[in-house]
Amino acid sequence: MKCQKSKFLLNKKYAYLNCAYMAPLLKKAEKAGRKGIAKKRQPNLISPDDFFHDLDTIKLLYSQLINAEKERITMIPSVSYGMAQVVHNLDLLKDENIVVCGDQFPSNVYPWMTACKNADAELKIIEVPDTTENRGKQWNEKILEAIDQKTKVIALGHTHWADGTLFDLMAIRKRCDEVDALLIIDGTQSIGALPFDVQEIKPDALVVAAYKWLLGPYSIGIAYYGEKFDQAEPIEQNWINRRDSEDFTGLVNYKDDYQPGADRFGVGEKSNFILNPILIESLKQVIRWQPAEIQTYCSELMAPAIEEIQSMGYYIEKDEDRSAHLFGILIPKEKQAAIATALKVNKVSVSMRGSFMRVSPHVYNDERDVNKLLRAFRSVC
Repeated sequence: MKCQKSKFLLNKKYAYLNCAYMAPLLKKAEKAGRKGIAKKRQPNLISPDDFFHDLDTIKLLYSQLINAEKERITMIPSVSYGMAQVVHNLDLLKDENIVVCGDQFPSNVYPWMTACKNADAELKIIEVPDTTENRGKQWNEKILEAIDQKTKVIALGHTHWADGTLFDLMAIRKRCDEVDALLIIDGTQSIGALPFDVQEIKPDALVVAAYKWLLGPYSIGIAYYGEKFDQAEPIEQNWINRRDSEDFTGLVNYKDDYQPGADRFGVGEKSNFILNPILIESLKQVIRWQPAEIQTYCSELMAPAIEEIQSMGYYIEKDEDRSAHLFGILIPKEKQAAIATALKVNKVSVSMRGSFMRVSPHVYNDERDVNKLLRAFRSVC
């Protein structure tokens, strides 16, 4: 794949290696949003079908991306909302536990903290091993060892949001099956850039915010819910999630049953006439590129820089134990201020997460961006 910078309106003076923070909008996606705004100027042009058409398109596209049934997909406003649906239907007992990994993003921790507090259950936080020797491998082993017969839920990402460590979801799924535990995945930092197959991993829920690797807008997300939630009760009671809501003339004929599949969990006002068209264009482009090709591009782009930075004495996880689109560089405390200054001088955008500098390239990055990053490190060394 060639560099795709021309599809974006990024400032070429800056090296934006920070997609894990927030993705830039595609030109096509921005255009679609502007059309949505223009349409909202004349609401007489918005028909009842418009409340459903874009939603169906998003579900169809996303189902292709993750290899899932379209009916198991719905729209959410945030990861915390998607996780709240699971917690709401979790019959957690006092002697049970929930397993999460250490330093996980808060939206996939606070719901489980609250659930455990309310049930007086145990929250097992599996901290990262205090070593740089086979760090990722050992972390996965610790997670697997923590899952026992009393584990109700294991909740984590595919790749760690701060340092890119890959979690062995296939092995974790197998262990969950052995103890009848739910596997709940926050895919915000992976879906769209890292291959994910629902038919292989079989998550019970997969929750994703769209504004990162799906290249979508803020305040919109997508959730997949497996068969264990087919009869679950949603946290929100709104009109559009009820059966036959497409018939506007019959909305006062109140129904007890919900729309089929995961749409019972969809957020109210999910028919967003501005954000949904943006997401549609973004999903189409991600599918054209394919996550596997994005991984290859990022790996090949960053390989020379990673080798040089490692030669300077900085720790970066081994290739096989981390993602290519998101990885962490461990920055000693005594160098953090100098590195931050050097990045600013060289116009490089990355994120500090704990002691790690999180570097998250995409297909809009090129060698010039990588060279800016290297100049910043060379100036400190």
